[in-house]
Amino acid sequence: MFKTLGSKTRREILRILIKREMHITGLAKELGISVPVAAKHVKLLEEKGLIERREFGKTHILNARLDRLYQTLDELSESHEVEVSKGSNILDALKQISGVRIEKVGEREFVTSIDGEAGYYIYEVNGAFPNVPMDSFVLEENAKVELKKLIPVKKKEMKIKLK
Repeated sequence: MFKTLGSKTRREILRILIKREMHITGLAKELGISVPVAAKHVKLLEEKGLIERREFGKTHILNARLDRLYQTLDELSESHEVEVSKGSNILDALKQISGVRIEKVGEREFVTSIDGEAGYYIYEVNGAFPNVPMDSFVLEENAKVELKKLIPVKKKEMKIKLK
């Protein structure tokens, strides 16, 4: 997958398709390349599951599938097994893992960095996002916990004018 993303043209195709669906002819025109060249790049991206094609008669509409890229990045994460007493919270378990920095702010504790990467972290327990902070989630049974860093990716931009 990373080799596929090594091409500037294929990265640009993904950037375009993240914003809107298009057909190959539109992609070629926007990129200033021929349709056959665009089709070759699209084929490679499709093979890696990064884009998908929907057919309407002879028209093929393409759109990005970032979930496949995210899934690949998830496979690079570390896995740990820790033991805590029943009634412990998520932070109690995290304190046993090296590289996890937890800071106290007021009465609450927060994960502030993992392996030196500062940022905001959220968590899932058994595939679901709990409605409580990590220091309030009480572990009553064995669980699979995933920490996820919130990546600041711009989805919308506003220019605000005051009256």
